[in-house]
Amino acid sequence: MENRELLRVNHLKKYFQTPSGTLSAVDDVTFGINSMETLGVVGESGCGKSTLGRCILRLHEPTAGEVIFEDRNILECNKAEMKELRSKMQIIFQDPYASLNPRMTVSQAIAAPLIIQGIYKPSEKEKIRKRVAEMMDVVGLAPRLVNSYPHELDGGRRQRIGIARALSVNPKFIVCDEPVSALDVSIQAQVLNLMQDLQAQMGLTYLFITHNLSVVKHLSNQILVMYLGQLVEKATPKQLFKNPVHPYTQALLSAIPEA
Repeated sequence: MENRELLRVNHLKKYFQTPSGTLSAVDDVTFGINSMETLGVVGESGCGKSTLGRCILRLHEPTAGEVIFEDRNILECNKAEMKELRSKMQIIFQDPYASLNPRMTVSQAIAAPLIIQGIYKPSEKEKIRKRVAEMMDVVGLAPRLVNSYPHELDGGRRQRIGIARALSVNPKFIVCDEPVSALDVSIQAQVLNLMQDLQAQMGLTYLFITHNLSVVKHLSNQILVMYLGQLVEKATPKQLFKNPVHPYTQALLSAIPEA
């Protein structure tokens, strides 16, 4: 039985006005993602892949196009409707140190979305404490770290906080914006394996943004290749690595170091 399409992006565009003219960061991109699958998005720095992820979540307002999530065009949603959708659509940022408030403990960081989304009231301290403890256990953070601050932890643990924070509100869809690129190679594998396990356990759907083709080959059901804001190729990992069609894809593959 084929998974149902969870997200559909139609002719999405995002243009920025710069002193030198109009920058087409995302230029007429169309694709879909099936429920509980991973769509990898690859390309060099500046190709528009992170802007694409942010536009899907409306962290950037798209210039044109549609983002259909569960048969609903979220670009037509008002602020109240978007707040409701935030619990279903989350993001894990590239740099866990920059995306965490340095003045918040691990517990406070994971609890923040629960309170902001109205899942728990600030007065429901015991429910919040239990949910935080549950999320820390899920992502492999030791209970003793509950009152630690980001600067006291290594990159892998910081990123686990970011993952726990995103998962705390029970999302269906997560934009993973280069979530391991800021981590040591030894830690990258741990975090990637964790994300795969969580996807299987919780039925998550990922848009996985990276410049590392080896990572998306391992994780993805489908891969999109972006170049200068445009989608230039879409294929399964097997098809892409065996028979890349676009010259840019061929150039990306040729740059991968051989084992």
